[in-house]
Amino acid sequence: MSDHAHEHHTGPIKTPAQLLWTSFFAFVAPIFIIIGLVYTVVSGDKPAAGAVDVEQATAERIQRVGTVEVRDANRPLAAGEAVYTAQCVACHGAGLAGAPKLGDAAAWAPRIATGYDALLNAALKGKGAMGAQGGGAFRDAEIGRAVVHMANAAGAKFPEPQAPAAAAAAPDAAAAPVAAAAPAAAEPAPVAAPAPAAAAAPEAATTVAAGAGEALYKQSCSVCHAAGVAGAPKLGDKAAWAARLPLGVEGLTAAVIKGMGAMPPRGGTAATDAEIKATVQFMVAAVK
Repeated sequence: MSDHAHEHHTGPIKTPAQLLWTSFFAFVAPIFIIIGLVYTVVSGDKPAAGAVDVEQATAERIQRVGTVEVRDANRPLAAGEAVYTAQCVACHGAGLAGAPKLGDAAAWAPRIATGYDALLNAALKGKGAMGAQGGGAFRDAEIGRAVVHMANAAGAKFPEPQAPAAAAAAPDAAAAPVAAAAPAAAEPAPVAAPAPAAAAAPEAATTVAAGAGEALYKQSCSVCHAAGVAGAPKLGDKAAWAARLPLGVEGLTAAVIKGMGAMPPRGGTAATDAEIKATVQFMVAAVK
């Protein structure tokens, strides 16, 4: 018989030490590798606290805040410059999120070339980081006036839009003589009825929805106050707010309404006094 018949078939593991190392690399090492990968993922660089994406923050800032407010539909149209100052200056004054700056002819030239109707349509429907109607609550004609104000400041010659209700005023005027012809003996008893509703108007105008202060902060104020832009005190920074707290909520609210430093009047929004006060209370509460 051949010598091969006496050979014993053995594996690569011949000693206890080899068995130990094989077990280690087969079971223990993968566990450590997995732990290392998890640690690498978890400990990766994260955005700094308070850091905000300008376009995202601007888009959030210009969203409408739900409120209860009485508006007079028959009031005269606001001037284009007034609408710009109240609503558009926050972005168009500094060129945030790609908004063309007021008076920058080079930035406005390709936009003016599209015509007034295209500019108005973009402002009403929203474009890029700009929300519908610039995120405000102005009437369409007032938004149009703001568009004309900005475009004309950069060289356009667009005429200022007029109130669309002007044409509807003619039938009302024609109906006036008929009303005047009513018998003088008829008593105007219904005139006294609207009085309670009129008295309720100030209360409605100063009422804000629960959480409106925090909502307005997130949508308008966080652009500057979350990261301390242009000297704005950061939310929750007690040291930065220490010199401001003595003014009290009323004093701080008045400062926001009038504008202060780099902050435009009303923070560049169309928020009501009540909404601004609620936002101030929210920020003050964060440092107490």
